Amino acid sequence: MTASSERIFYDGDCGLCHRWVKFALARDRGRELFRFAPLAGPTFASDVTPEERRGLPDSIAVRTADGRLLVRSAATLHILTRLGGPWRALAGVLGLVPRPLRDWTYDGVARVRKRLFAAPPAACPLVPRELSRRFDP
Repeated sequence: MTASSERIFYDGDCGLCHRWVKFALARDRGRELFRFAPLAGPTFASDVTPEERRGLPDSIAVRTADGRLLVRSAATLHILTRLGGPWRALAGVLGLVPRPLRDWTYDGVARVRKRLFAAPPAACPLVPRELSRRFDP
């Protein structure tokens, strides 16, 4: 995987996760910073070891170009940082919050996300054809 194609794994049954994927795609502006794959898909199963899966949240995770697997608030901040501009600045400000507090907040939102956001019709968000090639099974 190249630095220009880090992979975001997301919960294909979560409306908030789908919105997050669409948010990243909209701000990517053709740079192809990320590829996308659902947590329940074969790409995730082949890329994330069973040891890494233990304790992994069922929301968003990022496999970085250097092989790290980021979860919870670390994944969110990494995505914002890579998007650049004001999103990088926001990540910098949020990064000042101690990680235990950021992760506690992340976990709180994750607990209620499926009640607040409607389940999507399919594991992969509906995107224009030219963007669909960035999605792995």
